[in-house]
Amino acid sequence: MKKTIRVSHAQINTIVGDIKGNSNKIVEYIEEAKKKRVDIISFPELTITGYPPEDLLLKPRFIDENLKMLSKVEKKVGEIIAVIGFVDRKNGKLFNSAAIIYNGKIYGIYHKFLLPNYSVFDERRYFTPGKTPLTFSFDNICFGVNICEDIWHQKGPYKKQSEKGASFIISINGSPYHFKKWKEREEIAKKQCIKNRIKLIYTNLVGGQDELVFDGQSFVMDENGKIISKAKSFEEGLFILDIEVVESNGRNSIKIPKKIKDKKKKLKPVISKNSSDEEEIYLALKTGLYDYVVKNNFKKVVIGLSGGIDSSLVATIAVDTLGKENVKGVFMPSRYTSKESEEDAKQLAKNLGIELFIIPIDSIFSSYLETLKPVFKNLPSDITEENIQARIRGNILMALSNKFKYLVLTTGNKSEMSVGYATLYGDMAGGFAVIKDVYKTLVYKLAKYRNSVSKVIPERVIIKPPTAELKPGQKDQDTLPPYELLDKILKEYIENDKTYREIVGMGFDEEVVKKVVSMVDRNEYKRRQSPPGIKITPKAFGKDRRMPLTNHFYL
Repeated sequence: MKKTIRVSHAQINTIVGDIKGNSNKIVEYIEEAKKKRVDIISFPELTITGYPPEDLLLKPRFIDENLKMLSKVEKKVGEIIAVIGFVDRKNGKLFNSAAIIYNGKIYGIYHKFLLPNYSVFDERRYFTPGKTPLTFSFDNICFGVNICEDIWHQKGPYKKQSEKGASFIISINGSPYHFKKWKEREEIAKKQCIKNRIKLIYTNLVGGQDELVFDGQSFVMDENGKIISKAKSFEEGLFILDIEVVESNGRNSIKIPKKIKDKKKKLKPVISKNSSDEEEIYLALKTGLYDYVVKNNFKKVVIGLSGGIDSSLVATIAVDTLGKENVKGVFMPSRYTSKESEEDAKQLAKNLGIELFIIPIDSIFSSYLETLKPVFKNLPSDITEENIQARIRGNILMALSNKFKYLVLTTGNKSEMSVGYATLYGDMAGGFAVIKDVYKTLVYKLAKYRNSVSKVIPERVIIKPPTAELKPGQKDQDTLPPYELLDKILKEYIENDKTYREIVGMGFDEEVVKKVVSMVDRNEYKRRQSPPGIKITPKAFGKDRRMPLTNHFYL
């Protein structure tokens, strides 16, 4: 026999540490779900605390407040089953947990089995693994609860819960985004559903938290591995679906005295469409920027506009995200700035409708040169003088930040950050790096994608050779290999962990590979001092890749 139940994903955007605010949001979503006669509502991983709470978990008062707030939420849960993520504490040990609540009472607490300790995850630093694959039953229907990593491995609790008679699994998640991560999740889920002949209700977090972005894309999958419902990407909301489940009381399951509510009309499933590649990444960047700005109480941002592709893209993302009234541009020409760059920066600002400050730096640069002349003793100009210009611009941007409380958005891309083609305390100076994890070749694709929506980035910006304009006739490719080649080598070395020899074996020129690998290795100290930026690749700089600064091991 089968029964129809109404389930819902509360795909919400939490704030780490805002225990009260997160809990109020939980109650609001529960009330909305009750009005729509939902039987079960599931929230993301660590909903109460926000995810990931990191070393806040080492503070006892933080754990206390999380437990107190769970008790308050518990009392406000009526005749609906709510699955809520929180931090449990037993005998001094912490557990990444889910509370299963009904009618003002916690009927069970599930502790996460598998604690990820790779990439951006450090869960073994804080949590103890769970051991009991709990199942629950109501009105002759049995289900299990998992947390994130638990479904990614065959040794997880999924199989045992299925064997105990569960008709479906509720998986609550804080699964961070990288490009096409949704495909990986769905493939893993498909294998589990088919192997165990069981449905999956997968609820994921949405929103930005420092370097991480969460894309949502919660879904329901049937026993055949087919997606029957999928929530929107990068969008908060309550997503509801009616599903048929096989009746089963389950063996040794925890009984919940709930009866299924009658439904006047069965809800049709909605499967949100996947975005194009560039749109997906663009949405991720917007989400990460918006939440970093808003959650940290900034009102406006400021960007140094050079007339180049990177600053043009960052400014466009900022306007699309925050509104033109909250974005300020600064054009800082020097003796090496071309007329074309000035025209392009002004045209971009006009197209975006943002205020543009024009602050020439040549007199300041001359003053520096004159001041340093006795010390440099007529030594020939080199990269020192180039970097002075970048640092003057960084100083001006930080002065505007201090005076007007603007957040400075840096404009360096992943290709530049990888090889150190950036100036400490110059173009690296700022508070948030929007395209820090975006390779240069992808920068161009994103610019073209955005112009396909409406043309705001001047065409010349996209087609002209990139240049820092810090000396006469300078071009990026005077120093770097062509970006099409550079980015391929960087991806193999950084994201795929290939050695120098392995990359050469793939057909790349040995001298080029040696140069690129050397540049990556010796510029770790720069990256360590760069502002946080949005992760969109499987391995971003920061928590994803933790290399020593002092290092004599070369690949």
